[in-house]
Amino acid sequence: MRLLVIEDEPKLRSVLERGLAAQGYVVDTAGSAEGAIDMLCYNEYAVALVDWRLPGMSGIDVVRHIRTRKLSCAILMLTARDATTDRVAGLDAGADDYLVKPFDFGELVARVRALQRRPASTDGRVVRRGDLSLDQQTHAVAAAGVEVHLTSTEFRILELLMLRAPAVVDRRQIAQHAWQDETTPVGSNAIDVRMARLRAKLAGTGTEIVTVRGAGYRLAGT
Repeated sequence: MRLLVIEDEPKLRSVLERGLAAQGYVVDTAGSAEGAIDMLCYNEYAVALVDWRLPGMSGIDVVRHIRTRKLSCAILMLTARDATTDRVAGLDAGADDYLVKPFDFGELVARVRALQRRPASTDGRVVRRGDLSLDQQTHAVAAAGVEVHLTSTEFRILELLMLRAPAVVDRRQIAQHAWQDETTPVGSNAIDVRMARLRAKLAGTGTEIVTVRGAGYRLAGT
């Protein structure tokens, strides 16, 4: 599951990145609203953690951008503003939840998990393509009701392919979605190895990963 942390204070941003990564999430960070909006153009996120006070554009502007573009990620506002009017303003702008600083990290993780359990505006937490289903919360994958066992990296690759199906997904997008450090698979055969294993596990399910030469990969039979 990929998260976006938007926080301009470097120390807190680093703490959140390391802490959430330790919980098994793939975490991207941005120190400004403009940087976050650029990242939202290229990546899909399950949850965005948005600081209210940012240099230049505010966190509220990011929230409005996400909702205007009808992106499916849930939004958790992080802010020192604790007045009721501020909470109402954040929620009215499109935030799903609101956490006041300073906060307990355990509570933040619990709120992120709660947001993952909420139905998304498109397919909800269970993505279905043909007979294949993928639960974004439990990481359970099944083909016609039969469980398919995947590693965490294989799960994230399949998740991206299913979310984008029937569109083609390029190698850069796969690297960004499935690896914490997107440079890890670049210049190696890491993506090819994972793709071969994933194809083998999907054999006989009616869903096939097709290589589109010079472009990337897509799901067929969905």
